[in-house]
Amino acid sequence: MITSTANAKVKHLANLKRKRKLRDEEGVFLVEGIRMFRETPKMLLKEVYASESFYKKERRMTDEALKGSGAYLEILSDTVFGYVSDTKTPQGILCVVKQLDYRLEEAAAGRAAHLIVLNRLQDPGNLGTILRTAEGAGVTGILLECVDIYNPKTIRSTMGSIYRMPFYYSQDLKKDIGRLKDKGICIYAAHLNGRQDYDEADYTKPCAFLIGNEGNGLDEEIAQQADTYIKIPMKGRVESLNAAIASSVLMFEAARQRRHM
Repeated sequence: MITSTANAKVKHLANLKRKRKLRDEEGVFLVEGIRMFRETPKMLLKEVYASESFYKKERRMTDEALKGSGAYLEILSDTVFGYVSDTKTPQGILCVVKQLDYRLEEAAAGRAAHLIVLNRLQDPGNLGTILRTAEGAGVTGILLECVDIYNPKTIRSTMGSIYRMPFYYSQDLKKDIGRLKDKGICIYAAHLNGRQDYDEADYTKPCAFLIGNEGNGLDEEIAQQADTYIKIPMKGRVESLNAAIASSVLMFEAARQRRHM
């Protein structure tokens, strides 16, 4: 059992928690909690760390879940576990997991294509919520130019959808949107200048929604890639919705229109 925060493995975990560059260099990310541990595909598990008190209570479940994974288990004192945890009330189990690899072409194929394109989102919680909601709405993939999806806060917010919702980081978002259009996917921009209400458009054909930055909306050159500007009508003095909520409204409208397809 590791009992010191000066331990090399503990220091490495703390650095993985804080540093995106290190996570990307090693091709890993961290997940915490019983649910995320159980939902992590065994082939992705690399290392598992449990607090002393957690392992005493959940030894059988932990050992059973690790069978066939190839991951090794390390026990940490409760104090040390609290040091590496990213939550105020740690559940007692933390995993180092291999990063995922998806292909944009797979999510953009066929009549079922239903994508979300995120332009410079900054809030990890928003991104995680969008991922989780996208799974529930039947989205086929998410194209990203935004905050790190492997940020611990993002991972928690996905509630396991990180393992099931295909996502792709764009090196050139304008170019990648052009690739979607070449595949016959209609591009809708959620925009304050939209002339068409969101529920008046036809989303039964292959489509993608552009969602912009929480404070500034879509970059102008990205918005110009859209075939149609749509808006969610507001009452009172509210100009627009939170990015995650706006995304949810659009995704589930598309899902509603497609439910009998």
